[in-house]
Amino acid sequence: MAYQNIHFRLEDRVGRITFARPPLNVFNIEMMREISRALGECARRDLVAIVFDADKNCRAFSAGVAVEDHVQDSIFQMLDAFHSIFRVLEQLAKPAIALVDGAALGGGCELVAACDIVIASDRSRFGQPEIKLGVFPPVAAVLLPLVIGEKRARELILTGEIIDSVEAGRLGLCNHIVPGTQLEPKLLEVLAKLRELSGTSLAFARQSLDLGRGRSIDAVLTEQENIYLHELMKTEDANEGVKAFLEKRKPVWRHR
Repeated sequence: MAYQNIHFRLEDRVGRITFARPPLNVFNIEMMREISRALGECARRDLVAIVFDADKNCRAFSAGVAVEDHVQDSIFQMLDAFHSIFRVLEQLAKPAIALVDGAALGGGCELVAACDIVIASDRSRFGQPEIKLGVFPPVAAVLLPLVIGEKRARELILTGEIIDSVEAGRLGLCNHIVPGTQLEPKLLEVLAKLRELSGTSLAFARQSLDLGRGRSIDAVLTEQENIYLHELMKTEDANEGVKAFLEKRKPVWRHR
C-alpha cells in the first residue's frame, strides 16, 4: 500500500511508522489517515511493538496538526482523522514506542503522551501551544494529567509552555533521554527486551493498563469532540486565533 506522507515497514515483529512530511511533520488530514491505515496493517500482524519516529530529513518529530485544517470547512474531518489514530492504538493494545528527536508539539506531543515508552534526544522539546490559537488539545486534556500529574498538565495546557527534554524526563513524559546518536541503539535495546516476550501477553497487559484509566479513550474523545466542535469552534475567539495564525498576525481576542 502506497504512502505519501509516512514510511511504513514491518520487520522482526515490529511495525515502524516514520513521519516523512518535511520539514516539521505537520499532520494534515491525509497524513493522519495514512497513519491510521498503517496501524490497521499492524492489527493483522503478530507484533510486539509499534514504533513512531521521524525521517532523517525532518527537523521535528511533529510540530502538530495543520492549523489550516482547523477552519470550519474541515474541522470535523481533522478531529476525526486525528482521533482515529488514538482509537486504533487503544484497540490494537500493542506496546507503542515514540522515538523523538526535535520538537514534539501539539498533536505530536499528544501522540508522545499516548505511547507506552518514549525515547527522546537531549535536544527534544515538548508542549501543547494550542491555547495560543484560542483552542485546546482534546487528547492531551485526557491523557496528559494521567502521564505527568494533574497540576503540571493543567499548567502546560493552560499556558502553552514548551519544556525541554530534561523537564519532560523529570515529569515522566519521557522514559529515556539520550544523545541524538544513541536514539537508535536505545530503541534496539528496548525492542530486544520486548521480542523476548509473548506478543499475546503484552497485548493483554496493555489492555489491562488501558482499563486501569477507568474509561476508554474512545468514550472520552467523543465527549471532547462535542465540546470542541459544537461549543469551542462556535466562539469568535477560536476562529480568530486560527485566522490570525494563518494571516501571520497577533490575534485580537474578544473573549467570546
